[in-house]
Amino acid sequence: MKVLWHGGTIYTLEAEGATAEAVLVSDDHIEKIGTYKDLKQFADKEIDLQGATMYPGLVDSHMHMIGHGVKLMRVDLSIIESSEEMREQLIESTKDLKKDDWFIGEGWNENNFADRKIFHRNELDEISTSPMLLKRVCRHAILANSSALALAGITKDSPDPEGGLIVRDADGEPTGYLLDAAQDLVASQVPEVSVDYLTRALQKSVDHLLSLGLTGAHTEDMGYYGHYSRPLNAFKNVIGDKVKFRAHLLRAHIAFEEMMENASYAEPFIDPGPMKIFADGSIGGRTALLSKPYNDDPSTIGVAIQSDEELKRLVSIARKHGEAVAIHVIGDLGLEMALDAIEAHPVPQGKRDRLIHTMVVREDLVARMQQIDVALDLQPSFVTSDFPWVVERLGENRLEWSYVWKKLLNHGLICAGGSDAPIEEADPRLGIYAAVTRRKPYETHEGFLPEEKLTRFEAIQLYTSGSAAAIGKENERGVIREGFDADFTIFDRDLFAGPEEQILEAEPVMTVVAGEIMYQKGGQ
Repeated sequence: MKVLWHGGTIYTLEAEGATAEAVLVSDDHIEKIGTYKDLKQFADKEIDLQGATMYPGLVDSHMHMIGHGVKLMRVDLSIIESSEEMREQLIESTKDLKKDDWFIGEGWNENNFADRKIFHRNELDEISTSPMLLKRVCRHAILANSSALALAGITKDSPDPEGGLIVRDADGEPTGYLLDAAQDLVASQVPEVSVDYLTRALQKSVDHLLSLGLTGAHTEDMGYYGHYSRPLNAFKNVIGDKVKFRAHLLRAHIAFEEMMENASYAEPFIDPGPMKIFADGSIGGRTALLSKPYNDDPSTIGVAIQSDEELKRLVSIARKHGEAVAIHVIGDLGLEMALDAIEAHPVPQGKRDRLIHTMVVREDLVARMQQIDVALDLQPSFVTSDFPWVVERLGENRLEWSYVWKKLLNHGLICAGGSDAPIEEADPRLGIYAAVTRRKPYETHEGFLPEEKLTRFEAIQLYTSGSAAAIGKENERGVIREGFDADFTIFDRDLFAGPEEQILEAEPVMTVVAGEIMYQKGGQ
């Protein structure tokens, strides 16, 4: 089946402002680009865009697809703006729980509260005696009540696990605030959900992502939910012949070798990705690893999730299997450790490593990144979520090389754009707008670190050619070009025209994956 797309503005993104009049799609790939008059003769079917604007398919370069679906199904604490509102929400949400039922909340953020309150386990106990686990927005910290701590065996005498911290009060008693690896002590006690539940969560996620105009996502789900086969089976249950969506699976280091030896996928829609490793934590929880102490807590530089030796060992295992690595690095010392490991064990030819987040960098580390084949996974919305409070954490002197998307692009580094959903909203319009304006929607100031604003072309490239290059598919996806995959995102307006708020107000009209319409506004 040859389908001719025409009747609107078609941005190829081959160069800034480059457009085409018509695109002929043959089954799942782009066969020809040209004028409507020249291509009409080859078409079995025509689709008139009716004035809408077509782009290469937008892809989120880093998220947690099942986690996003779970968030859509659970109580969302990320929208709460005061500690009292959070308390009231928890009371309402837990009132009908049975004694042994777990309550899991998603996304609380004390930086949204005027009093910056972090609840103590005793306060959570007053709300519910059922085990409670509340995930901080960064997913590098949780709150647990006494029932949950008891199930995990956490007491005054419990040592901090390697790569984690049990926060304690003045008497040495656990407060219920657990950072990084310490989270696992409680999380491991939560009963495993069924594959059916994971499938329902993923179906909800994929439906939502398609409705946002996303044709694919690079996703990290293989280190959660028990054995890797459980989330992997959910992906196979949801994505395939009927529902097309390009899911690139990062493989957690704890599951990587077994997946290399035993796992099968369903390419081209479910494909295996690099080994995922955490080098450090988050700035919000003061666990991102910095080379100098935190400005607002000089007693800490953060947490190294892996030792230097362990990080290098993990990278060497990936190399033994001919694979790349994807390393979570937020602090500059975390980045330095990751580069040490990558340089000690260079990426195999034909593969590309990625550094996820790269929020606090240094000029000398940028020079080192220029010497290796690496892509940087950026989350533009982190700017709007973290400023202005992040200045307290980092101090003014570190800001020159923090959240510096423009500098990274200007240094010739491959950059991709993602949301880290469910930590941030999955909507790519929010990420593009944040990259362009460096401010929250409809605010009117000049933006946080305005010199780091991207052009609209650069911002959209993060989600198109950047996401394609991050997985080594820059010769197959990311631009509208003959021979490339027929993945398109179609909005009702031109993201390059009009005020910046047009980006937020653009409505997805159609989402096309491998030549098939997977979402259409109104469901026609």
